[in-house]
Amino acid sequence: MSTVLVERVRTWRQRRQFIRLPWAIYRGDPHWIPPLLANHKEMLDYTHSPFYDDADIQTFLATRDGLPVGRIAAIVNHAHNRHCGEQRGFFGFFESENDPEVARSLMAAVRQWLGDRGITAVRGPANPSMNHECGLLVDGFDAAPTFMNTYNPRYYAALIEGCGFHKAQDLFALHQRTSALVQTADKLAAFVRGSCQRLGIRFRPFDLRNFRADVQVFMETFNQAYANVWGFVPFSPAEIDHLARGIRPLITPDLTAIAEVDGKPVAAVLAMLDYNPRIKAIGGRLLPFGFIRLLANRRAINRIRVVSAQVVPEFQRQGLGPLLMAHLLPAMQARGIDEVEFSTVIESNQFSFATLRRIGATVTKTYRMYDANT
Repeated sequence: MSTVLVERVRTWRQRRQFIRLPWAIYRGDPHWIPPLLANHKEMLDYTHSPFYDDADIQTFLATRDGLPVGRIAAIVNHAHNRHCGEQRGFFGFFESENDPEVARSLMAAVRQWLGDRGITAVRGPANPSMNHECGLLVDGFDAAPTFMNTYNPRYYAALIEGCGFHKAQDLFALHQRTSALVQTADKLAAFVRGSCQRLGIRFRPFDLRNFRADVQVFMETFNQAYANVWGFVPFSPAEIDHLARGIRPLITPDLTAIAEVDGKPVAAVLAMLDYNPRIKAIGGRLLPFGFIRLLANRRAINRIRVVSAQVVPEFQRQGLGPLLMAHLLPAMQARGIDEVEFSTVIESNQFSFATLRRIGATVTKTYRMYDANT
């Protein structure tokens, strides 16, 4: 068999090969969802993302006899290292044929590139950070992922573990039927009313006219709620601005809520329609007409992903998580939402995990973060 050659991606042709490789890897896989190409290029820094104002990336392409057989990115997130007091790099955007030589060659390139920069440990997959798509799917291959979650072949875990990586943490996607949530809410109705009155909670949706300001409010509660969660790094102001512009067309305000006490935000929830079936239909291309097909007749989408439901520390353990979901239920029912996925919940966040289990949510997918030395 011919030797695997791994090269840094430098040319326009190599970038195109890097981006297009997944279409070959996942050919015939009914559960794979192509990336939104415009966003994918940003996350690779092929077109600029504000994430890379404070991070570095190098992409690598593996070929055999001139044909692409694997890819990977080495990433140094300086904000992570400052926040966590580490000298850690990340790998991401990993794709490979089922060939240990390809995986070993790619990981060796990542380790070399990171080691040359004084990095002593590597974690992944992160595309390109834990604030974005991250984790390797290790359980739950029988269905497609929801919007902004990852997917990969079963054999990837063996390839990565064969390169000396071990489990760092698992992240879970939990599922529940809307009908079951309604039953739970009915049982908790008196508690919900009492808690709202006792705490003086007022709910409001995101205001699209002041969307940037409400995203800032959401991110402030996010930063407070997850400050002590493993792997957490705050978003920068530039990233928040960029995020607000990117998700605004995809937001449905009645599937969002900010909870306030005396005008101060204390909790927030953001649920997104599962656009993945439509992304698959347009092949990840928003132009020229993909964007129209993506957003047309959104009331026909019957599954949502709860991306984040967060409560600031001083109001945790007072039942605000269930209150947030109870508040969204009328809109979910009006839209005909049948299924809800809560994702992703890190295994060490026992408070969130226990809350979801109490409302009957069950784990359907497990994503794994891996660690190794450089």
